[in-house]
Amino acid sequence: MQKIKSLMTRQGLRSPQESVNDLSPIESFRIPTKEELRELQEEPTDPQAQQEIINSIEEVYFSNDSFDIVKYELERLPPVLSLQELEEYRDKLKQQQAAVSKKVADLILEKQPAYVEELERVTSLQSGLQLAAVICTNGRRHLNIAKEGFTQTSLGLLANQRKRQLLIGLLKSLRTIKTLQRTDVRLSEMLEEEDYPGAIQLCLECQKAASTFKHYSCISELNSKLQDTLEQIEEQLDVALSKICKNFDINHYTKVQQAYRLLGKTQTAMDQLHMHFTQAIHNTVFQVVLGYVELCAGNTDTKFQKLQYKDLCTHITSDSYIPCLADLCKALWEVMLSYYRTMQWHENHDQDEAAVVSSVSDGNNVIGTEENSFDRNYVKKKLEHGLSRIWQDVQLKVKTYLLGTDLSNFKYDDFIFVLDVISRLMQVGEEFCGSKSEVLQESIRKQSVNYFKTYHRTRLEELRMFLENETWELCPVKSSFSILQLHEFKFMEQSRSPSVSPSKQPASAVSSSVTLFEQYCNGGNPFEIQADTKDDETEDVLASNGYESDEQEKSAYQEYDSDSDVPEELKRDYVDEQTGDAPIKSVSRETLRSRKRSDYNLNKVNAPILTNTTLNVIRLVGKYMQMMNILKPIAFDVIHFMSQLFDYYLYAVYTFFGRNDMFESTGLGLSSSRLRTTLNRIQESLIDLEVSADPSGTLTAAEERKEKVPSPHLSHLVVLTSGNSLYGLAERVVATESLVFLAEQFEFLQPHLDAVMPAAKKPFLQQFYSQTVSTASELRKPVYWIVAAKAIDYEQMLLLMANVKWDVKEIMSQHNVYVDALLKEFEEFNRRLNDVSKRVRIPLPVSNILWEHCIRLANRTLVEGYANVKKCSNEGRALMQLDFQQFLMKLEKLTDIRPIPDKEFVETYIKAYYLTENDMESWIKEHREYSTKQLTNLVNICLGTYINKKARQKLLATIDDIDRPKR
Repeated sequence: MQKIKSLMTRQGLRSPQESVNDLSPIESFRIPTKEELRELQEEPTDPQAQQEIINSIEEVYFSNDSFDIVKYELERLPPVLSLQELEEYRDKLKQQQAAVSKKVADLILEKQPAYVEELERVTSLQSGLQLAAVICTNGRRHLNIAKEGFTQTSLGLLANQRKRQLLIGLLKSLRTIKTLQRTDVRLSEMLEEEDYPGAIQLCLECQKAASTFKHYSCISELNSKLQDTLEQIEEQLDVALSKICKNFDINHYTKVQQAYRLLGKTQTAMDQLHMHFTQAIHNTVFQVVLGYVELCAGNTDTKFQKLQYKDLCTHITSDSYIPCLADLCKALWEVMLSYYRTMQWHENHDQDEAAVVSSVSDGNNVIGTEENSFDRNYVKKKLEHGLSRIWQDVQLKVKTYLLGTDLSNFKYDDFIFVLDVISRLMQVGEEFCGSKSEVLQESIRKQSVNYFKTYHRTRLEELRMFLENETWELCPVKSSFSILQLHEFKFMEQSRSPSVSPSKQPASAVSSSVTLFEQYCNGGNPFEIQADTKDDETEDVLASNGYESDEQEKSAYQEYDSDSDVPEELKRDYVDEQTGDAPIKSVSRETLRSRKRSDYNLNKVNAPILTNTTLNVIRLVGKYMQMMNILKPIAFDVIHFMSQLFDYYLYAVYTFFGRNDMFESTGLGLSSSRLRTTLNRIQESLIDLEVSADPSGTLTAAEERKEKVPSPHLSHLVVLTSGNSLYGLAERVVATESLVFLAEQFEFLQPHLDAVMPAAKKPFLQQFYSQTVSTASELRKPVYWIVAAKAIDYEQMLLLMANVKWDVKEIMSQHNVYVDALLKEFEEFNRRLNDVSKRVRIPLPVSNILWEHCIRLANRTLVEGYANVKKCSNEGRALMQLDFQQFLMKLEKLTDIRPIPDKEFVETYIKAYYLTENDMESWIKEHREYSTKQLTNLVNICLGTYINKKARQKLLATIDDIDRPKR
């Protein structure tokens, strides 16, 4: 192999090959010599054997020239050398070398004609190239001559002209670039002038111009600067947009919207605007509350600024609570008003834009119109949705403020002012977005119930104190007195008609059809604290000396002199209860006058009877209704507390003047079952009967007792045991009639209470009126019964009757002396009644009840006296009738009560003396109003001499059967 390589390196090319050494990189081979060829020919000529030898050569011998064959073979030698093996291996390598050389020689001999032919072609090409080089040299020489002679001057002129044009364009571009670089000054001026649309328009034009000259390196920096300026404008635009939230300005907002439209960010602007409104609400309330907290703290400590709004609200003092609330609502009003005016602006702008679009209907602008329409719809929906969102934020902020302070110890007027402000705020919310302000209602309801429980508890204690110190003297008021004249009921003047709910308190003299936003759109604030003018008019309800004037007193007499309004049946002397006819005897006009004047009140004008305590209760009711009128969700709680005021007053009057177990046990039905049920209910639910708290009592019991009030005690200044004053009749009249007057005022207020009472709670109101208020007049009977029972000495009459002999043998024409004594008692009662009426007007129903009680007791005393008779003849029974008729005749001159109470009770008993044995049993069963003693006397005295013992025992057994259920 090495031999072949050396052969190849030694091979040289003879001419013409020598002339193309520079043109071909191919290495030249020389033709082997004859000796070399002969040596090669001596090798085996079998091609197959030769190929096998070549194939047996290792691959490594066919690698690049850097392969070191000697080193390779030496490294392959075994550790122990064998001469024979080495010689054999050497012969093998020689055979391989000979085969390769033979193969190479064959290939060279095979390709030699083609090689010679190719060398000839290369020689020919070289000659052609030399000729071309000569031609090109001549052409260049001729071109240089033409250039110098003609084209250089002409083309120079053209080149200079083209350069001039390019320089002119460059100068123009440079001037434009210079102008662009100076626009930042103008942009700053326009931003200071708040000309945002102009600034954005200028900036966009500059950007467009900059894109034209973007091939200049300085423009890239300018373009970046313009982009930064545009972003700065957007930031200032965002700041300008945020100013809208507190003080809406039409011109300012119009510029801002135009600017956003130029930027193509109308929707983004609306999203940002809502975010700013939310932030404005938060910042506004925080700054207002923080200002008051720092003002009250009296220092500049910055710790308050780091507090959360909820925690900050807890630092508001009681003195600053109301002004802070007012300022809070005023600030929030400004935010909501700005939002309202923003919506107005968009509505008006949309209308104007729609009108323009309809007038210019160009098909080319369809796409732009649709896009604008989409933006308008988006803005409209966003604004409408934002209404409730804004109002919800306002509610939550005010709720946090409301619940941050305990209002239970506030003065009533202060708390009413808080309610009024919140009520006005809820009215704003309803007009703003139609919201019922559930969040505000619930928060103010919690505060109101909490406040009202404390307030009501204090008022009940005050009422107990008033009642215990009340001397039950008449509070002189004018006959024209009405609760609507009191300051506490001024709010009802706008709704005097009972059919109209007083729930809507007028905000101002402005018509109710005008909303607050329309009213205060151009200035003012519905939450401005106005001076309290309720004391401008003084209450003119008290009479100076019990008389309103001489003229009114005179007119009162004239009114009583007139009998035009007296029913015909009352003009009669008396009406026979059996026939209904009047007696034939005529009655004089003077008699009618005297009867009508049995009202015992002609010395006073017919003014309401009430006390200072009654007036205080009425004022309390007015205050309660004010709170209920402002805050209807707590209507039930307020009405419930109002009912407790009435309950306690009624219970006090009954406890002071009507409770008497001895008279209640007579079974005369003085206290109706309804009245007894009402009194028991009041005692169980409202009256604390325990003198001291039981320390072992449960917490629930303690809470229940906390809701109750101790039973009141009558003042020691009130004397009810003097006969001269008819056992405190004047005080009793004032007490009971003031209660009746109070009940009448509650009846007057019922439609107003019913209008604000929740539907689910109306049964409570109906039950209160039907079972409590309506029982006020029923309290007259037990109260005046005590006076009637003590005013006349019925025991003395029984003693006088016991001395009468009833077993006379002849009919008497003269009545007994006990009748005169009884009539004298009635005359004395009438005189003392007149004396009392000089102090206090005694209404006709009261005088009628007093007379009815006295007459009823007298009649029952007569029956009791007749039942004590031991012996009685038929003449004695006639004498009983004579005495009773004499009593009736004289009594009818003293009173105009018709018919005489229990007249039949006496007459029926006297007539029973004439019954036979057969009729007596059925009579006894029919007349169970008589006592067992009275019935037994009839059987023993009247029938004892006519019937046998068995029949008498039968009748007595019947009486016993009748009496058994009563035991």
